[in-house]
Amino acid sequence: MSLDISPVDFEGRNIIQSYGNGKFQISDKKYDHSVLVFPDQIIPWSPIDTSNLIVDDFKKVLTVGPIVELLLLGCGKTTWFLPLPLRDELKEMGLVLEPMDTGAACRTFNVLLGENRRIAAALMLVD
Repeated sequence: MSLDISPVDFEGRNIIQSYGNGKFQISDKKYDHSVLVFPDQIIPWSPIDTSNLIVDDFKKVLTVGPIVELLLLGCGKTTWFLPLPLRDELKEMGLVLEPMDTGAACRTFNVLLGENRRIAAALMLVD
């Protein structure tokens, strides 16, 4: 089942329109892989699930545009809580990460985008 969650048009910024069935639709483009979504760009992301996440998986976030104040982690169907050592390492690098299921991450991204927050989302697919 694919869920349409698109709000109003955000003029040139990436809006997550739907997720599910093994794909995302973001600003009228379809993606069939994990992605890093920023207000102004979308980057392929290699992790497919949370089982082997490491600090290096998040370094791309630090190299793109302005520093994000919050990184939403869409973990798939269910929320996954980061091991404390990984969370601490990311915090030391300046990344505040909020894990949640992918659907919640997509919806939260759109809401925070509407508030002009400096955000990004690391999203894993949902079947």
